[in-house]
Amino acid sequence: MTMPQFAGNRRIANISATVAQAWPNRYDVVVFLALGAVLVAMAHGAKTMQQPLTGLEANPVSLDPANLPQYALLTTLRMFAALGFSLLFTFIVAPLAAKSRKAERVIIPALDILQSVPVLGFLTFTVIFFLNLFPGSQLGAELAAIFAIFTSQAWNMTFSFYQSLKTVPRDLEEVTAQFRLTPWQRFWKLEVPFATPGLVWNMMMSMSGGWFFVVASEAISVGDTTITLPGIGSYIALAIEHKDIGAVAWAVGAMAVVILLYDQLLFRPIVAWSDKFRVELVASQNPPESWVLNLLRRTRLIQAVNGLLGKIASLFGGGVSTLSRHAPEPRIGKTAARALDILFNIALAAVVVWAAWSIYSYVRATLGWSDVVQAVTDGCITFVRVMVLIAIASLIWVPVGVYIGLRPKLAERIQPLAQFLAAFPANVLFPFVVMGIVAWKLDPNIWLSPLIILGTQWYILFNVVAGASVFPRDLGEASELYRLRGWLWWRKVMLPAILPYYVTGALTASGGSWNASIVAEAVSWGDTRVEARGLGAYIADATAAGDFHRVVLGVGVMSVFVVTLNRVLWRRLYAYADRRLRI
Repeated sequence: MTMPQFAGNRRIANISATVAQAWPNRYDVVVFLALGAVLVAMAHGAKTMQQPLTGLEANPVSLDPANLPQYALLTTLRMFAALGFSLLFTFIVAPLAAKSRKAERVIIPALDILQSVPVLGFLTFTVIFFLNLFPGSQLGAELAAIFAIFTSQAWNMTFSFYQSLKTVPRDLEEVTAQFRLTPWQRFWKLEVPFATPGLVWNMMMSMSGGWFFVVASEAISVGDTTITLPGIGSYIALAIEHKDIGAVAWAVGAMAVVILLYDQLLFRPIVAWSDKFRVELVASQNPPESWVLNLLRRTRLIQAVNGLLGKIASLFGGGVSTLSRHAPEPRIGKTAARALDILFNIALAAVVVWAAWSIYSYVRATLGWSDVVQAVTDGCITFVRVMVLIAIASLIWVPVGVYIGLRPKLAERIQPLAQFLAAFPANVLFPFVVMGIVAWKLDPNIWLSPLIILGTQWYILFNVVAGASVFPRDLGEASELYRLRGWLWWRKVMLPAILPYYVTGALTASGGSWNASIVAEAVSWGDTRVEARGLGAYIADATAAGDFHRVVLGVGVMSVFVVTLNRVLWRRLYAYADRRLRI
């Protein structure tokens, strides 16, 4: 008679213990207050973005520093919205390219072209579309700005994820095969964790890249259409137009505060959390830490909700995994597969020919061969600039990135500084560059060149840091055991280990440099304008004049240069790293 009563008491005790474990503590209160503040700020920003378009003319951007908190909020919301879309794009496109040979042959060249198209090039064709999508509403202009920022964030994240999926260690692949994991389970249990460290560093670089182009994204001027959205980017553009050094300094200060906040509240916790995905046999002695992550781990209710969401995600994943396990695999013969390949190649060639003919037909309406020769010549000049600057940036930032990546504690301290430097808009330096060139009568073709690499060299640094940070400690100890030092250590150990990451960084830096040339080869300070010869200045002048034919010609020539360079150099290095240097 006493057994049922005992069991009932035990159930009550278990329920009480569960409730006690999930009962909010003081850390829950802190986290809830912080989340509430973030939600209120997001709701305020979202409401502002839905105002009528006429409100922008009634309340133009002002250089009053008191407006900077509002501008910083709106700019940050746009950048995180673009980052969210970039992450979604990455998780859809990169696996398709990595797992399907046919998709890879379409997606990778398309990404090469898209990453080389300047932000202004996208704005030229998308502003009108989004404004017509939401007529009379500020939301259309907001979406155009978010799309422009997206185009400066998505490509390097996609390339990083693609590179990680192509270089998953073979022994881990064999383990997943022995456990008979489905493609869904393999993706979430092996491939995503393996790719996470590199993807996290590229997300940070994407945020910084977004800052670099935020001036062009918020102060939209295409032909007769001029829209200035309230934000830090438009604030900087107005300060440059008015030659107000003090306002530029206020904007840079606001940027620094915003970068410090999202580094502490978001990226540093993610970096500390992702450290558990390192592929190594020896545990790290100095793992990265985050006070926000420690705070979250001490909460009770948040942890309980997180556990519940994890179980729901597991149930969903289990269902998908079961479906994928029972899904019949398509089986076709070799002859049919070869015929499909030939049809695919024919269709692909037809699309390329159609696109080339469409561009030719559009351009030849008003332009002649002399314009083509001018665009190609300008492209050659910009090509030389980009390659020289990539080589110099590699010599500087590869050793620095390896030094930082091998020291997690140093990486913690350097991380926000690197993000700030990477986010530093080149436009802020325009006053000093223009005044220096005019005062000392310097050659703009030489002295404007460093501005091209100013915002893109960080792709190399961030990717090398990511590669060095996941360098297996056991391999490091083995190299010490064999007394590998100096250049031998670099040649035999470190350079092969980081090569896939370096190629990703150099490839995106190269594409970003072509993109940056549009704002760096033609700069102005007030009514003083200095211009270097190159394809970026060609496109910038055409965009400002509303000459869409020259814009299309310039973007087309730039795409040919970038795709050719990627095919000849960077893709071969990718293939070499995958074939010879895979762990």
